[in-house]
Amino acid sequence: MIFKKYFYKKRSGKIARERLQILLVTDRIGCNPNTTEAIKKDIIKVISKYIDIDKDNCIVEIQQDSGPCLMASIPIKEVKV
Repeated sequence: MIFKKYFYKKRSGKIARERLQILLVTDRIGCNPNTTEAIKKDIIKVISKYIDIDKDNCIVEIQQDSGPCLMASIPIKEVKV
């Protein structure tokens, strides 16, 4: 999965489909995009206090699998001592 992220380029149609799915899920649970973005910023801010992270490559999104789920992919550079 890690290799896929770095070596596999997504097609624009797949990206659009994923964005639409995220939009539909956030709409179903009553969470607008501004709220989702605020959640992402807060999570990154809190984690940054303790761990040096790659803020440019963080992904925080709400997905619908068996129910609404908050998913985060936050690349870690170094743990702060």
